[in-house]
Amino acid sequence: MINFVGAGPGAPDLITVRGQKLLQEADVIIYAGSLVNPELLKLAKPECEIHNSAGMTLEEVIAVMERAEKEGKRTVRLHTGDPSLYGAIREQMDLLEPKNIEFKVTPGVSSFCGVAAALNAEYTLPNVSQSVIITRMEGRTPVPEKEEMSLMASHGATMAIFLSTGLLESLKEKLLTGGYGEDTPAAIVYKATWPEEKVFRCTVGTLPETAKNNNITKTAMIVVGGFLGSSYERSKLYDPSFTHEFREASK
Repeated sequence: MINFVGAGPGAPDLITVRGQKLLQEADVIIYAGSLVNPELLKLAKPECEIHNSAGMTLEEVIAVMERAEKEGKRTVRLHTGDPSLYGAIREQMDLLEPKNIEFKVTPGVSSFCGVAAALNAEYTLPNVSQSVIITRMEGRTPVPEKEEMSLMASHGATMAIFLSTGLLESLKEKLLTGGYGEDTPAAIVYKATWPEEKVFRCTVGTLPETAKNNNITKTAMIVVGGFLGSSYERSKLYDPSFTHEFREASK
């Protein structure tokens, strides 16, 4: 059995209980070494076989899984955050299926959740934004034409932008083209939940210089939107004048 496990955003105690148990039981661990906190590997058994996939191809990863399966070993494929977001797990599963190798996915805490925690922020504020757009800039990995950044920005929703720290000049221009103002609140969060976490609040207009002034070139997320401001409405759920299934409105 191959277990795809979300490692969480960085802090080793933010892996799920299920993920922790699977790591402790694994005979083979293949981890995304460029992003996963190596502290998590301390959960492994002394005799566990550990592979850093940073220098491996897809085919080499699958070969390790296939060999482990033939030897009756339990394998954990450890991905950063939650495997469903930019985790490249579909291509692995599609190669395992024809080989009749079983697999399961254990979700993890995504880094965009860790970023909200670092900011003490709520992405979905009443009368500000009720939607979160998770996206990235086009780099060597293309983005579908209908998901071009300025089109995403045109919705005016909360945006959590992955894998784009090295493209901030272009990102700024596309956000402005999409309709955000220069003074729209934004933030750059470096290594959310890690010991070296850093939070830089800024605006859309100052994104590039904020990163440059603080030497942030990678391993950071950009978030944009009015949720970082101070204006919002109270939720109806706890409004004394609002009736719902569990409570009558106060008179």
